[in-house]
Amino acid sequence: MKKNVTVKTEFRRSPFFYVGDKFKLLSQLKDNFPRDIDKFVEPFCGGGSVFLNTKANQYILNDIDSYMISLHRFLIAYSKNQAEFWDSINTIINKYALSATYIGRSVPKELHTQFPKTYFAKYNKDAYIQLRTDFNADKTNMMLLYLLLIYGFNRMLRFNGKGDFNLPVGNVDFNENVVDALNSYFEYVKDKDISLFSMDFEDFLNSLELTERDFVYLDPPYLITFSEYNKLWNEDSEMRLIKVLDELNERHIRFAVSNVLWHRKKYNGTFNYWAQKYNIVRIQSNYISFHDNTEKDSYEVLVKNY
Repeated sequence: MKKNVTVKTEFRRSPFFYVGDKFKLLSQLKDNFPRDIDKFVEPFCGGGSVFLNTKANQYILNDIDSYMISLHRFLIAYSKNQAEFWDSINTIINKYALSATYIGRSVPKELHTQFPKTYFAKYNKDAYIQLRTDFNADKTNMMLLYLLLIYGFNRMLRFNGKGDFNLPVGNVDFNENVVDALNSYFEYVKDKDISLFSMDFEDFLNSLELTERDFVYLDPPYLITFSEYNKLWNEDSEMRLIKVLDELNERHIRFAVSNVLWHRKKYNGTFNYWAQKYNIVRIQSNYISFHDNTEKDSYEVLVKNY
């Protein structure tokens, strides 16, 4: 299924839709990014909202989550054969009988009435569990993983200690917003020079040959906020990040890094003290956590060395 690409805002939305991406902050970030970028480098690319909206000659993207990088590779590979992608995904959706309002398959009206706030979850639960079981049998089918992400709770990538995907079903659907985001992604990446890696951020940056014409944007896990992603981050990680950024500055490599200086009475003194030697820009954010989706009293910043 190929549709005309529609971008409903001035920015492209990542087709991964996960909590914590920078989509809503893109206007503030772009106002502070350099205009002349040869290589755009992202050590924590996540779903890709930032690179999808940054003009550069080349994109070098990294994320420690190998599944996230595999999903990017998967979609990029389909960008020049979009019809095959839509044929395949429609076949799987039909096989599992998942809801898909973009092709007119919604849930029965009685479920709307009986479960007004959770009708998608009620309708898709059994099919989703079977989809999850089938993916976990070998964990190589990225089409199944992408659908698990789209139909999963808060659209997260989450695996248990045994390495099995374990996110429960969400009250979400494969709808027009997903279709628009996918088509927009395909159109953007199909003619771009993109390299993808899954490494520790320090090893990744140390492996690159960068020049003063390049730009590194970093959105690391935040030390003082709670989410599944941030469990991978600690004081040692923060100190390694600061060290790498100082080294980039010494080499005259432009960088900008997002972070939170305080959040719900927690204060990141280490990062704040370090940031004083660079340019600090306040970012008006609406930080939402996985476990509590109310807005928080946070002070988010973009620190840049130019």
